[in-house]
Formats: sequence, C-alpha cells, structure tokens
Amino acid sequence: MYAFLEAFRAALTSLMAHRMRSFLTTLGILIGTASVIAVVSLVQGFSKSVSDQFADLGGSALTLQPYTPFADASVGKENRLSFNDVDTLRYRVPGVAQVVPTMLVPTPVGFRGRLSSPQVIGTTADFTVVRGIYPESGRFIVASDDVGRRRVAVVGHKVIEDLELPEDPVGEFIRLGTEWFKVVGVMEKRGELLGFSQDNLVVIPFDVGRAMTGNDVQPRMSISFTAESLEDVEALRERAKRAIRISHRLRPDQEDDFRIQAADSFVKQFEQITGTVTAVLAGVVSISLLVGGIGIMNIMLVSVTERTREIGILKALGATRRDILVQFLLEAALLALLGGLIGIVLGLGIGIGVANLIPGFPDASVPLWVILAAAGFSALVGMVFGIMPASKAASLDPIEALRYE
Repeated sequence: MYAFLEAFRAALTSLMAHRMRSFLTTLGILIGTASVIAVVSLVQGFSKSVSDQFADLGGSALTLQPYTPFADASVGKENRLSFNDVDTLRYRVPGVAQVVPTMLVPTPVGFRGRLSSPQVIGTTADFTVVRGIYPESGRFIVASDDVGRRRVAVVGHKVIEDLELPEDPVGEFIRLGTEWFKVVGVMEKRGELLGFSQDNLVVIPFDVGRAMTGNDVQPRMSISFTAESLEDVEALRERAKRAIRISHRLRPDQEDDFRIQAADSFVKQFEQITGTVTAVLAGVVSISLLVGGIGIMNIMLVSVTERTREIGILKALGATRRDILVQFLLEAALLALLGGLIGIVLGLGIGIGVANLIPGFPDASVPLWVILAAAGFSALVGMVFGIMPASKAASLDPIEALRYE
C-alpha cells in the first residue's frame, strides 16, 4: 500500500509539473466524455418525461386501440373501433371495473368571433381516474352529464389562450360546431409531449359527442378499461380479446384488427427504444474517447523519453520494474480521469443549456450510474493506452538509462 501511495504521489507531482501539457493531453478525453454525457442527458431527460406521462395510468389499466396492417394502410384502408365495442366491454366482459372511451369529435371551437381547432374529446366521468388527469378549477364531467346529454365542456389552458377566454372561464359559453356548450372546468396544465401541446383540448360528455358524430359513424376512438384486481389483468385481456373478435365477426383464420395493451407496456416499449438510441449515440460519440486515449499514449511515450535518466536513477536506488510500471500507469489513468471529470461537468452543463434553449423540451437528466461509468471508462482508457509507455519505461536498463543524454 505504501508503494502504491508513493507511486500515486509521484504521478501527481509529474502531472503538476507540466500543467499545460497535461491539460492539452486530456482534451480528447474531455471532449469525448462531455459529448457522451450531453447526449445521454438529453435522451434520458426526454425518456423520463414521457415515462412520467404514462406513470399515472396504473398497472390494472388496459387500452383497446384499432390496428391496421401496413398492406391495408398503404391502399387507404383504416380499421376503427365502434360504439358497439364500448358496450361489449361494459356488458359482455366479466371482470371489467371501468370503461373509458375516448372519442375524437372533429369540430371547430369558437368564442366571440374567434375560432380554434383544438382536440375535442368525448369521454366519461372515469377519464380522470384512469388517466390520472384532473381539473385545475371548476369540475370535470359527471355521470349525470352523460345521462342528461348536457352541453358542458372542460377546456385546457391552450384553448383559453387561443380563444382569449377570461382567466377563469367557468360559466362562459363556447361554440362547438353549431352548438353552444357551457364551460364547467379547466384542466390542469400539462405542457408538451413529443412536440404537441397537451393543453389544447376540450372535453365533452361521451354520449353528447356520440350524438354529434352520429351513431352510424365510426369515429377515431380508443377505449381504456381497468380490471377489478391487478392479478386479473392478463385473464381480462384474453376475455376482452375474445369478445371483441366476436363483436368484429372475425373468423379464426383472420388477424386481429385491434390491439389490447397494458398501460405499462407503452412505457416499457418507449424505454427500450430510448435505451437503444442512447447506446448507439453514446457508442458513436465514444470514438472520440479512443482518439483521446491515443493522444495520452503519444504524450506518455514522449514523457518516458524525457525522463529516461530519472527512471535510471529510480532503478539504481532500488525501484523495481513493477514500481515503475505502476507509476506510469497511474499517471496515464490520472490524465484520463482528470479529463473525464471535467468532461462530465461540461457535458451536464451543455445538456441543461440545450434543453433550456429548446422550447417545451424536458429537463436534462443523467442517472448516477452513467456518471460513474463515464468516469470509470475514462480512467480505463488511460490505463489501456498507458500500458505501452509504462512497459517501455519499466523495461529500461538502469545503466543505459543513466548514460542517456
């Protein structure tokens, strides 16, 4: 241990004696590490933001969505869900606790001569429970709104801004198509997701939206439903699948024209995609770390030549081959680690700065293991590329080294 500490002290002293050269040598490692950290921080921050959006859906939630094979989509065919699918899940599938259809109602929204085209959604009172989205002021749609076909609406902040509604629009009347709706609530602000505003929406009762589109029309719709117990999710998925196939009159040899996914499957799929993207980008950027390692090897070879007499004196005083090898390896590792640490700080700053410069982009986020891995990999690069110079230094003949001019 004493020999190791002495070698560490000697390596540190050598680096401090040539501060400018040491700094220039670490530039390759510094730039490489900063690039990796900046890229990872942006991708991970984006991934975390999307994961948080789906985190409130809950483990017992399932979502039924239409599915159109590529061959059909390429010729303009599009499969959609129908209102019968809502009734099928409500009344023909045992074990369903809540059914929340979400239907898009294509209609413009107006207020005092101003027009906007937000996302108009027809849904039920359980939407807030299943999706984890709640009103900021006023109230949300209740079951009696559906039963009574009341013309009420809950609006998002973007709609208030676009239509120049009062700061508290509860009680105001807006026009959807040719009908007037009373604003009963304002949804909490959620910001942007994948570049689209989540606050540009108007929520109306499902049966009102159903009447506006017509019962014979197949709207763009998805249906979320929950299981009575978490243990029943997979069994419920199979029961729902069989019921919907029967409702769609699909033959046994026909492919499903729908998909049923668990709430957490969206998060897992997205995390898998972002993980792959992070690995590929980090791998590409890490090439600069190898370039930095080659720079360290070159400078260390020059250093061995410059310090040949010093090595000869050390060996003459009893330093072993291992002592010399450890000292030069530590020196190379310290050079790379220094560049890595500065690069980590610089990369974090770049990631945070870029995230703040892009409107609506999530905050940068770097897991602790990425920082530790970056620092460890930097030191490893220094040691790997320092082996050749260290081995050369350790192999010098002491007598020849002392004669070196």
